[in-house]
Amino acid sequence: MQPTRADLDKKRAEVSAMFDGVAARYDLLNSLLSFGQDRSWRRETIAAVDARPGERILDLAAGTGTSSLPFQEAGAHVFPTDLSMGMLTVGKRQQPGLAFVRGDALALPYADCVFDAVTISYGLRNVEDTAAALRELLRVTKPGGRLVIAEFSTPVSPALRAAYAKGVLRLLPLAARISSNPVAYGYLAESILAWPAQERLADLIADCGWQDVEWKNLTGGIVALHRAWK
Repeated sequence: MQPTRADLDKKRAEVSAMFDGVAARYDLLNSLLSFGQDRSWRRETIAAVDARPGERILDLAAGTGTSSLPFQEAGAHVFPTDLSMGMLTVGKRQQPGLAFVRGDALALPYADCVFDAVTISYGLRNVEDTAAALRELLRVTKPGGRLVIAEFSTPVSPALRAAYAKGVLRLLPLAARISSNPVAYGYLAESILAWPAQERLADLIADCGWQDVEWKNLTGGIVALHRAWK
């Protein structure tokens, strides 16, 4: 049975409230739970986006703006966009020079064909309709523009895959002690383990109208960078 509009709205509200609850310590927890690998993954994402002076960059699910700041420093006009007001509030306090925008991935508050690049890091799996979000990103991208998705994925080694699945679950008690919303980290672990593998996501991206889809595995496939063009 297909979810109704009411079902989608309810899930969107629940996810937004969940991220509101973890906003204050979100960046710290990301670093702890990834054993500091998040910095390396962020550098890879920045290189993949390859922001240039004067370009318009949409950073969707930008959270507190940690991912957006390097694009501004490169001379691009970055639009950090997120559904969670809690994230945006913390982000504005930490990065007052960024122009944060509240926006829904399924109904972006932007005109057609306005961005040179669109990117989303660790947020696509939290959108209730992945294909619709990919089409919405396509809508706001200029012809010839690029898409970069950084997302947790499927380790390529069976041994690493098994260890990773167990490790994600074992780290949840740590998150519970540090986070004000431990239930949120249970949801995040489940969403990571349920997310499609690299090739399946690439096929979905292509099905939504993007061209020349490719991906790069980071840390053995724990994270994958997908790129595509309009």
